[in-house]
Amino acid sequence: MNAFYNKQGVGDVLLVQLTLEKPDKIHTEQFGDVTLIKNDQQEIAGFNLFQASDYADLQEGQPVEVTEALVTALQNALEKNGVSHTLEVDLTPKFVVGYVESKDKHPNADKLNVCQVAVGEETLQIVCGAPNVEAGQKVVVAKVGAVMPSGMIIRDAELRGVASSGMICSGKELDLPDAPAEKGILVLPEDAQTGSPFEMKV
Repeated sequence: MNAFYNKQGVGDVLLVQLTLEKPDKIHTEQFGDVTLIKNDQQEIAGFNLFQASDYADLQEGQPVEVTEALVTALQNALEKNGVSHTLEVDLTPKFVVGYVESKDKHPNADKLNVCQVAVGEETLQIVCGAPNVEAGQKVVVAKVGAVMPSGMIIRDAELRGVASSGMICSGKELDLPDAPAEKGILVLPEDAQTGSPFEMKV
């Protein structure tokens, strides 16, 4: 689940996305302060919660962190507005420390590499175009479902015929202060713990 709130630009509305893929055709249903957004199969892809600050503690101008408290508040909001739907939310961190186990040249693109990156209990295959990526590095990985500071959502992808799940991030992509201007991923200290959350402090 991803949530977006911009009171100044949109009003007191929380935009909640429950699926990574946007429906080709959107169907809506109104229940009080809740507008459900459904796909052609009548599955709920997301919802808009109006008068959102009455239901949840939201900070203007800051990214919405999906926490257990927010999920509980949203579940209560749905129930108060007569919506019978149980939110099933993955609350695991989406920005984590990864360890690049291997790097191989992409078979169909000279400037891309195919990396196997350990992120704790799983290893992700990530296609990376950064010139400085190497095996043995500790890096920041944005997992599928992560929302970048730019607003881009990380999805499973296929780059030149090779599957890629996640992104190895640069300091600039993470919107870190004093991020290097030159292209390249952010390389973390060797003692960074693989699989641990990466806190983006500004």
